[in-house]
Amino acid sequence: MAVMDPTSDLQAAHVLVVDDETVLAGMVANYLQRAGFRTSVAHDGITAVERALADAPDVVVLDLGLPGKDGLEVCHEIRRHSDCYIIMLTARNEEIDKLIGLSAGADDYMTKPFSARELVARVQVLLRRPRADRAVEEPARTVGALSIDVSGRRVTVEGTEVELTRTEFDLLQVLAARPRAAFTRRELVDAVWGEDWVGDEHLVDVHVGHLRRKLAEIADLAFVETLRGVGYRMGPAR
Repeated sequence: MAVMDPTSDLQAAHVLVVDDETVLAGMVANYLQRAGFRTSVAHDGITAVERALADAPDVVVLDLGLPGKDGLEVCHEIRRHSDCYIIMLTARNEEIDKLIGLSAGADDYMTKPFSARELVARVQVLLRRPRADRAVEEPARTVGALSIDVSGRRVTVEGTEVELTRTEFDLLQVLAARPRAAFTRRELVDAVWGEDWVGDEHLVDVHVGHLRRKLAEIADLAFVETLRGVGYRMGPAR
């Protein structure tokens, strides 16, 4: 995967646009190119997986409804091999469509019709998030049975490694940096997605839910608590 320096030209970043609407895919790719990104385009699920694995893009803009393999299948397959950012596109506005896309491992979603300029802005916000290879060396954080290797971006529970997406790891890292401190959804959005991110803050709830499930598969402990009317904080896991 290409390494992005936040101060460098965005031409180093590669965005794969996947949509069976050829005109829309071309328009999105054109906007991204004008913003300085390298782009490639795929119009079906099978080609999308092939290009994602061969080209190792930094970001995949992925439509939910695709021929060959649908967007969920494509997302699952990409996630087996890559932690690239994935923005899911859905033609419907029902909440279930968004939740399903995020459960497959997407980092963000947008509902059609959408503004191409807003999509470019979302891509830029994602790429400003820290990369694993740019992490500052620091000791592992421990919360009870949970250990977070910040520099290596590894999480273990009772010695067993937990596979997290980049977004799930970033959320956990923010919460663990201030144990017992309460975070609102907006504070978590600002810390993980960036202060420029615009969208539904309940996106946080979905990713926290996935994080809890993965941690609970190893040990049935309350690592992340919900504070009604407030947000979340690290729990007193032992």
